[in-house]
Amino acid sequence: MKPANALFSSLGTTIFETMSRLAQQHGAVNLGQGFPEDLEPAAVIAAAAAAVQAGPHQYPSMMGTPALRQAVAAANRRFYGLDVDWQTEVMVTSGATEALADCLFGLIEPGDEVVLIEPLYDSYLPIVKRAGGIPKLVRLSPPHWDLPRAALAAAFSDRTKLILLNSPMNPCAKVFDEDELAFVAGLLEKHDAYAVCDEVYEHLTFDDRRHVPLMTLPGMRERCVRIGSAGKTFSVTSWKVGYVTAPAHLMQAIAKTHQFITFTTPTALQTAVAAGLGFGDDYFDGLAADMQARRDRLAEGLRSVGFDVLAAPGTYFITTDVRPLGWTGGDADFCLRLTTEAGVAAVPVSAFYAGDAPSHYVRFCFAKNDAALDEAVSRMRRFFRG
Repeated sequence: MKPANALFSSLGTTIFETMSRLAQQHGAVNLGQGFPEDLEPAAVIAAAAAAVQAGPHQYPSMMGTPALRQAVAAANRRFYGLDVDWQTEVMVTSGATEALADCLFGLIEPGDEVVLIEPLYDSYLPIVKRAGGIPKLVRLSPPHWDLPRAALAAAFSDRTKLILLNSPMNPCAKVFDEDELAFVAGLLEKHDAYAVCDEVYEHLTFDDRRHVPLMTLPGMRERCVRIGSAGKTFSVTSWKVGYVTAPAHLMQAIAKTHQFITFTTPTALQTAVAAGLGFGDDYFDGLAADMQARRDRLAEGLRSVGFDVLAAPGTYFITTDVRPLGWTGGDADFCLRLTTEAGVAAVPVSAFYAGDAPSHYVRFCFAKNDAALDEAVSRMRRFFRG
């Protein structure tokens, strides 16, 4: 028998699915996979239900419904001052991961170099490689996750097609500031490259910190693609509704890729997301405040157990150092034992690196309700303190 595609056949099951299955098997509190609890806005759910009843139930435009594309354009203007043409510069996708695939398959030619920053979301590297791109990895290191500017500059060349930039950043919760973004912008201009910006956690920044899209910086409007996620913004991860904002000359190739991957996204869900994007500031500010409170609750609990808790200015993840607990093994083994013996699932940060990686850091998701967070901390206290 002829073999299947070598790249995808060689991949294991994603760490998120692996840990969630393990959590189910052992009745563990799942602080591993990033799906939120008790945060879905009732008005968005009601809008989806009404839209299902009302119809239509046939294919919408492959670019997305006009209502959602207009809402995305309006949100770009409202939150970031970006003037976006909804007809030529906005597209709806079946989730942000599909949007990433559309962008990478649509923009990369075989042999193009692509700059990636570790730790990274696990879909990035396989898609880049399957598109024929040559990854150039630049590493952020805990505990401060500082941008290594010399290494980043060295990763760029005249063969660089684009950088994939995730801010706020999963798993390390880094939020790139304007000075760091300006440095990236300078490299893009110097090497005539693009940026695909994964900004799905754009509304989840804390401590009065604000997300700044690279697209808003001088000279970047025509070089950047911005990806957003209704799953993250409205805590409806199973809906798989994403959206892409890009200059028309890039959107043409991205859209043509999208038409042969998923083509369209359910109309009723697009209708509901369009309604949600029109919510007042109280919703978006309230979401961030709620998540910040959950972050602080879990961080305090983890410290009480004995973890060293790293700063988390964005996303809904906390990274911890397990060495203060006396653990001398690897982070994957730690998470396995934590799930099967303590009854709490987490994710090893080493899973977000392509090669050798820091092996004593573990990621917890705090987008859970208070009862789940408290139960997880209680279980870990009993396990580590005896």
